[in-house]
Amino acid sequence: MSSRSRFIGYALAACGAALFSTKAIFIKLAYQDRVDAALMLAWRMIFALPFYAAIGWWAMQRRRAEGKASADMRTIVLACVTGFLGYYMASQFDFAGLQYISAQLERLVLFTYPVFIMFLGAAIGGPPVTLTGLTAAAITYAGLAFVFAADLPEGGRDTAWGTLLVLGAAITFAAHHLLAKRILPALGSALFTSIALATASFFCILHQAIAGNGDFSAPARFLWLSAGCAVVATVLPTFLINAGLSRSSPQSVAMISSVSPLVTIALAVAILGEAFTLADAAGSALVLAGVGLFTWGEGR
Repeated sequence: MSSRSRFIGYALAACGAALFSTKAIFIKLAYQDRVDAALMLAWRMIFALPFYAAIGWWAMQRRRAEGKASADMRTIVLACVTGFLGYYMASQFDFAGLQYISAQLERLVLFTYPVFIMFLGAAIGGPPVTLTGLTAAAITYAGLAFVFAADLPEGGRDTAWGTLLVLGAAITFAAHHLLAKRILPALGSALFTSIALATASFFCILHQAIAGNGDFSAPARFLWLSAGCAVVATVLPTFLINAGLSRSSPQSVAMISSVSPLVTIALAVAILGEAFTLADAAGSALVLAGVGLFTWGEGR
């Protein structure tokens, strides 16, 4: 792969990570209307699904025009499974967790997914866990513990439960990344993203139809925020990040995504009025340092 292609991949991943970091802000604003996580997620995917359907159709037409063979059923099924893990299960955990913890803590917890990539990858026969990786994991979780301990007195059980839910999102998102890297070459970024996210959209909408007894009613402000979350924090970043992933490694994408917590923290302070204390600063610095050390070691 040429250096120019890698640079384009890095730029795409950085833009995607920055846009993806706005998701927590949209969600926290929407929760002010006292709606639940499943409804927010369903409407997010209702607005996003037409984009994925249109781009998926375009990607298939392009493959035919280029004379490429149609994707086999096994690859399509794996893309569906990847979407279910990374954008249905992970999103359910993440949206539910945001009902209990701050946008800043949520982003820091979710940002630990590269560490889970290391452990899960080693468990399925990938590169073994290294001393550098273990050191990075220790630093990362020391930073999380710092922020968690600072938030615990105020949030109590809610902080603990919300953090566990978002950790579930980080684990399933890591599994998504490992699977996605294997499937992307066969389908291409656009078609893979469309299949994966259309699958997730179907399950998110079905979830609300069952759990909410078919009730999708919501205030107008909530619908506007859901639409913003769909386009700005879902459609655009998923295509950008997967395009970056197709031109670089999961470790490189994880390293570049270090901009994400910083953007979320800045927006949470500016828009949501969340406090940013010395403990938050110290914990954030440790998390970023841990993930940075891990990705540097993998890249080396």
